[in-house]
Amino acid sequence: MLGEAVLTEIEKIAERLGIEPAALAAVAHIESGLRTHAMVGGRAEPLIRFEGHYFDRRLSGAKREEARLSGLASPDAGAIANPASQSARWSLLARAARIDRRAAYESVSWGIGQVMGAHWAWLGYASVDALVDEARSSTAGQLNLMARYIDKAGLAEALRRRDWVAFARGYNGPGFRKNGYDRKLARAYTRYSRGNAGTPSVLLRRGMRGDGVRNLQIGLNGHGFSLRIDGVFGPQTEDAVRRFQDRWGLLVDGIVGPATMAALEKRESGGFSLSAWFENLLKRLFGRATL
Repeated sequence: MLGEAVLTEIEKIAERLGIEPAALAAVAHIESGLRTHAMVGGRAEPLIRFEGHYFDRRLSGAKREEARLSGLASPDAGAIANPASQSARWSLLARAARIDRRAAYESVSWGIGQVMGAHWAWLGYASVDALVDEARSSTAGQLNLMARYIDKAGLAEALRRRDWVAFARGYNGPGFRKNGYDRKLARAYTRYSRGNAGTPSVLLRRGMRGDGVRNLQIGLNGHGFSLRIDGVFGPQTEDAVRRFQDRWGLLVDGIVGPATMAALEKRESGGFSLSAWFENLLKRLFGRATL
């Protein structure tokens, strides 16, 4: 459920950590595609990944033998494949929990930040169940879990400096270069700090300035609002956003996120492209499509 609510929570956590929202959004993007939940058995559950080698380490004797024979545990990382669907992963977790519930929950990475349950004591939770309860409680709970790990591991400063190598080493482990984790972070940060085709970096709200606001004003003018295109998100721009959101049946909060910007890319009659409209505007003003 990606939308303004998720990005609002990211902004809150980022402010608490003293980092850019775009940097935190980049981490969440790499870990979970900024998705927070999947429907499993009629209930919205956090995204999970089961690690069979973690499970193997936490078992011994007959339990370990049963888990290995059941295809749930292996001493080799990656030997136990995760199903593609979240429903199947939760079923895998349920099977493991029947052998040893605590070991199974410790062997799962939880939520938007994919934090391992095994870290519960180090992160200050009373039990692995307490960590899991937070992850299952809400989007804010998942982000709080992620923030706890970043803070405890001393990685907030790396995000402030946009030192993707240092962050990747601490968050993804010493083998981060094998999957290009640092490079993926850098690309995702660029995406959320600058946006694509006029999309806001994380959220646009009153008091902000810059190209993202300017593109927003262009889009609103394309929908019939008469705004000065000055790149300043002031009271007139906020009022136009609120009226636009009301017109399109969106949450009327004056804050621009993915849902509002997606609606700006359309007209009621369909076929409107913000980028094409902007190109036409440049042609009318300057006689060419690009400056």
